[in-house]
Amino acid sequence: MRKMKNSGVPWIGQIPVAWKVCPLKTSIKWKSEKNHADAMVLSLYRDYGIVPKDSRDDNFNVTSLDTSGYKYVEVGDLVINKMKAWQGSIAVSDYEGIVSPAYHVCQITNESVFKRYLHYLLRNSSYLPEYMRLSTGLRIGQWDLGFDDFKNIPIILPDIDEQKRIVAFLDTECTRIDAVIEQTRTSIEEYKKLKQSVITQAVTKGIRPNRKMKDSGIEWIGEIAEEYNVYKLKYVLRQQLQYGANQSGVPYDELLPRYIRITDITLDGRLKNTGALSLVEEDAQDYILQNNDVLFARSGATVGKAFIYKSEYGRAAFAGYLIRASLKDDLLPDLLFYYTQSSIYDEWKKQIFIQATIQNIGADRYRELPVILQPIMEQREIVSYLKSKCEEIDSLIDRKESLLAELEGYKKSLIYEYVTGKKEVPA
Repeated sequence: MRKMKNSGVPWIGQIPVAWKVCPLKTSIKWKSEKNHADAMVLSLYRDYGIVPKDSRDDNFNVTSLDTSGYKYVEVGDLVINKMKAWQGSIAVSDYEGIVSPAYHVCQITNESVFKRYLHYLLRNSSYLPEYMRLSTGLRIGQWDLGFDDFKNIPIILPDIDEQKRIVAFLDTECTRIDAVIEQTRTSIEEYKKLKQSVITQAVTKGIRPNRKMKDSGIEWIGEIAEEYNVYKLKYVLRQQLQYGANQSGVPYDELLPRYIRITDITLDGRLKNTGALSLVEEDAQDYILQNNDVLFARSGATVGKAFIYKSEYGRAAFAGYLIRASLKDDLLPDLLFYYTQSSIYDEWKKQIFIQATIQNIGADRYRELPVILQPIMEQREIVSYLKSKCEEIDSLIDRKESLLAELEGYKKSLIYEYVTGKKEVPA
């Protein structure tokens, strides 16, 4: 076992005695070359590093019509998203192209630094809290890592031959892990599609076999069971849709009503338990939720998502970016909740977003939402069936997501241990 020494950097800890510690500025030079408007636009991802922007369909940042002000990146340049460095958005580029002028671009100038080693080192998990500490700004979305602070961050360097061995080892291992991660993510998406398909089939055609169908009268709903009817949501409401409270919450207190906000609702309609707030009584009185109230998110990342409140969650009020729907006995709240997870509900949202300049669904639009009404006895059957099927699929998804978290954690640990010298690649 090789000898170790204190690196002098608390968040790095022990390193091999032969390794050097020096400020990053001894190995990089800031650059801001522009006027390459015809070059390929690149994107920087936390998980994937630098890739061509058009190689992925999950980047919704709009490229400027005039890219002459974008920064030029050469193969081997270090690129830093100064607003998201603390998340790991930093990478050495394998591509030539241009990036947003808001990014830092650096040339790696030290011949004793193997560029891909620096890529692994600066992206490893031990560095992220330091980027966070050095970033300035009033809120997370406005944080900014200044280059003068970034360039003084200490880096640890073994000799270049060992850097190359570390990179070769990590490239092999990370490629293997990434393949399993991608398979796991694909599997999760397939289970989610299966769940949506099961829900869509049940709410439109029911769960009873060999029944006649009819045209729903709405193109994106298609055929429904002959006994079913389509009504607008406003006709099955017990009272008018209500917007939530705009007051500020207070630290969670079990003696006060919980304050359910749009950020407390996950994308699959669950309630988070972290970061809970309460609302003082005088502010909460007009917004206290009743058992089986359905909440709709009207804007933000969760726009269109639904949440069904159950009294078992404890006394609660709801916030201003949510809309409450209290239903008549004609439609079971649980069935409406499942309906919002169907593909036809997704299609309805798309129609709204095509018409609107911003992704916002207000009470006026929710009132016009077409909902499918089955006989009440059959609604109960469908809810019972979907509860069983969705719990089964959700259990499979949860297992896959746990595996995904383990794989991602293992990969981070592996990189950290080798780029800090805690483990040694055989010569």
